[in-house]
Amino acid sequence: MPVKAMDLFDAYSKNALPKDHGYIVSSFFAANTAYSRYEVVSYNNVKSIYPNEDGLTFQTDGKKLFILIEPSNYPNKGNEPFLRSSAEKIPLRFSELELHTCKNQTRIYWGKDSVVSYGSFTIMRPAGVNFSFCFYLLPDMYQSLQLFFEKTFNKEAGVPLADSKKVSAAVAEKIKTSMAWDFKTE
Repeated sequence: MPVKAMDLFDAYSKNALPKDHGYIVSSFFAANTAYSRYEVVSYNNVKSIYPNEDGLTFQTDGKKLFILIEPSNYPNKGNEPFLRSSAEKIPLRFSELELHTCKNQTRIYWGKDSVVSYGSFTIMRPAGVNFSFCFYLLPDMYQSLQLFFEKTFNKEAGVPLADSKKVSAAVAEKIKTSMAWDFKTE
């Protein structure tokens, strides 16, 4: 049975990162709250991957999708996500995000579209409970991503299971429709 996902930095050290058609999911959890950020990056045709003091830099274009989870008691709800502190921000405005309000009043935001990063991008080395996983492009990859988000939204961010299932399905569909690369051959 093929490996569906692997820790990004383990995959790099084992020379197991795909050069084509890779998907990376990174999480950033706040220390004393359920406030969570996720960054999903799809990439294609890597020229090179090299480590630096902050993480791994990929020499290729990347498509990024940002996800933000705000617990009901988050004090800065009114601040645009791109104006928040560096530990809490994503580079988008409310008007660029989909919103789902959970039954416990947790808010989950995700990008209406992916954001393209041209030339290169860096995946930061995770610290503490944060993580970065590489998902391999397999026939059931979108189902694997959906299950991954369902479990982490519920267990790590305190999202009720029914809401977690609903939003993880929407996020997986968004990844499928806005982050795939056009693989036409000439």
